[in-house]
Amino acid sequence: MRKLKLVMVGNGMAGVRTLEELRKIAPEMYDITVFGAEPHPNYNRILLSPVLAGEMTIQDIILNDLQWYADNGITLHLGSTVTGIDRNTRSVTATGKGGETISVGYDRLLIATGSTPFILPVPGNDLPGVISYRDIQDTDEMIDAAAKYRHAVVIGAGLLGLEAANGLALRGMDVTVVHISDWIMERQLDRNAGKMLQAALEKKGMKFKLSAHTAELVKGESGRVCAVRFKDGSTLPADLVCMAAGIRPNVALAEQAGIHCNRGIVVNDTLQTYDPRIYAVGECANHRGTAYGLVAPLFEQAKVCANHLAMYGIGRYQGSVTSTKLKVTGIDVFSAGDFSGSDGTEDIVLHDPGAGIYKRLVLKNDKLVGAVLYGDTKDGAWYFQLLKDGQDIHDIRDNLVFGNSHLGDVGHKGNSLAAGMPDSAEVCGCNGVCKGTIVKAIKEQGLFTLEDVRKHTKASSSCGSCTGLVEQILASTIGGAYQPADSTNKPVCGCTDHSHGEVRRAIREHKLLSVAEAQQFLDWKTPNGCASCRPALNYYCISSWPHEAMDDPQSRFINERAHANIQKDGSYSVVPRMWGGLTTPAELRAIADAAEKYKVPTVKVTGGQRIDLLGVKKEDLPAMWADFAKAGMVSGHAYGKSLRTVKTCVGSEHCRFGTQRSMDLGVKLEKMLFGMWSPHKFKLAVSGCPRNCAESGIKDIGVIGVDSGYELYVGGNGGIKTEVAQFFCKVADDDEVLEYGGAFIQLYREEGFYLERTCHYLERVGLEHVKKAVLEDAEQRKALYERLLFALQNYKDPWAEIVEDQAGGIHKRQFEIIKV
Repeated sequence: MRKLKLVMVGNGMAGVRTLEELRKIAPEMYDITVFGAEPHPNYNRILLSPVLAGEMTIQDIILNDLQWYADNGITLHLGSTVTGIDRNTRSVTATGKGGETISVGYDRLLIATGSTPFILPVPGNDLPGVISYRDIQDTDEMIDAAAKYRHAVVIGAGLLGLEAANGLALRGMDVTVVHISDWIMERQLDRNAGKMLQAALEKKGMKFKLSAHTAELVKGESGRVCAVRFKDGSTLPADLVCMAAGIRPNVALAEQAGIHCNRGIVVNDTLQTYDPRIYAVGECANHRGTAYGLVAPLFEQAKVCANHLAMYGIGRYQGSVTSTKLKVTGIDVFSAGDFSGSDGTEDIVLHDPGAGIYKRLVLKNDKLVGAVLYGDTKDGAWYFQLLKDGQDIHDIRDNLVFGNSHLGDVGHKGNSLAAGMPDSAEVCGCNGVCKGTIVKAIKEQGLFTLEDVRKHTKASSSCGSCTGLVEQILASTIGGAYQPADSTNKPVCGCTDHSHGEVRRAIREHKLLSVAEAQQFLDWKTPNGCASCRPALNYYCISSWPHEAMDDPQSRFINERAHANIQKDGSYSVVPRMWGGLTTPAELRAIADAAEKYKVPTVKVTGGQRIDLLGVKKEDLPAMWADFAKAGMVSGHAYGKSLRTVKTCVGSEHCRFGTQRSMDLGVKLEKMLFGMWSPHKFKLAVSGCPRNCAESGIKDIGVIGVDSGYELYVGGNGGIKTEVAQFFCKVADDDEVLEYGGAFIQLYREEGFYLERTCHYLERVGLEHVKKAVLEDAEQRKALYERLLFALQNYKDPWAEIVEDQAGGIHKRQFEIIKV
């Protein structure tokens, strides 16, 4: 039997989703040809913003790579523009990427040309430096411009405009967002929520010019745009102007072919145009007077369209009730229905500016008809379901604004949102995945983990905001068989439902650069966190984004803030650093002088081969630090979750049994690692021979010299429960000790949970995992080592600030720290 020929014009998310659905139900019915004007395979357009911000790469957002097309027998023409549709001969003509003419016949044609950006019809809109923000090429142009120019103006304060502004700001540009309305995102948020979002974005450095009407774009001497002039006569400097003022259905090709269009390609409930052989889906289609721009409706269209292309003859697309759940530069917002209210409606409002929370529920005749949420959006899916189903909320009205978790069994059986959701409820907005799709995949594919669900359904694989809901669905579907990502997948503390792993992943994937930003992004339950979560968040930020994240001293324990260790009587101990356990008469003299000058009651040699001055008064600390700093001695981080000491024996420098220069290597290690923060305290030791006088067998990294080089041991500690280090590898020389040891340390820094010692980290991930990353993959090992060195480069110890105060007074910052 001859296969029918299906040609698709457009290679975007809606069109390719249609092909995915079609291949599921009729894999052998069609020979499929796809024309894509861009040179890239199908990608997630929603995630262009993280690419612009430098948080993701183009490869990260590819949905279907070239191999997928090949595996499904799809002929793909990338970089090819369709120039005509001949409905009489049922053929499509295109210009290929090499300029050649391509002609393909069809039995069915699917138009999925998407939309085009709206360019303001003002003088200068065609100048160099004026671009839209719609595809990968636009993104690349903005990245290039950000590297060369200073001032950017983004016209349009919808989601796309704000994300463009955020990305350009993160790349160092001075960005102003221009908007014609009185508040930002007016199509998704009411005035109060819009103003709250604006205030939060202004704190991040964004500037706004609202109620502004652009008159012209001014040409500079170089021929490039140099300014934006407004109708009131004011101007803004602009080396780059990004038009993000809306989109229009791309119907030019359809109109040329005589297909009926009216603000989109007009389609019926089966997604057919007036020509029954031609279908249209996505942003280019107009169904019952509406052209949809959100992912979920487009994917609903794709499923119905695929059903009719497969000639099943069932299924109708009857339109979509849409909701918007977005994360705008790390801030959650949600809206659905008539959130601004109209005649006959009434509002329930919760407005807490201090906590950054705003909820407005719009009711009519005991039904929820609209909702807008800012800051706390976890109940958005539940509100949306109430709205879609038209449920009577009379009995739960008093508690409605507080969300689903406060209702118990009233109007919603069980405490799990997932259990009460219908199969049609959307779970993942980024990929248009509903609950029924997830449940079906779990049951049919035998899925047990979050990663399995992501792989088979794409739910939770993009922005991650639906992760908790996906996990609820897993748990409610398979009960006790549900397998969390790891055995430690419990909340960091009572301030959040997120585990350490989820928090680390969010900070890394979404480039969260401060404790406050992380708390806001992750829906922290308490406004300021607690003593358990704040140090963890601070560590995850500074270790994930060295030299970029904001280190918050108030999120550290006092011994890290003060560079001294508080004792049980309220006094402090100070341990000047002696590199590798070595010292000099001058250093010893400085220690003795300090002990006498400040009347230190106890001087003790520590187990890490250092000298501890115990009983120092709080008010004497800054002056003592200054004395040691002038003597060239530092404290480093001998008291925090950081490098403690590198213990050494005398090695072959002096010992008749020594095989390697342990003191020399110990100094190298300690100086390389100085300034290193880690999930927990980190200790090393270097023994010059197998006699192991430096006790290397119970250190986080133990180095033991042998005739042919060194043996490395990892994961030991001498804490409450002594853990013997495990043999890791054998290396030839000092440089390999630094590289292999440094790679292990960086892997632990990147994967370890806060307050997790190396022994517990190895117990959780397995030694084989670490060996595979460090020993078996030379490229990954070098990359880990380089990331460690990058994190440690240009480190300046706060003690050095004291020396800068030549007048001999107490340095202001150090004094503020010690006051705590």
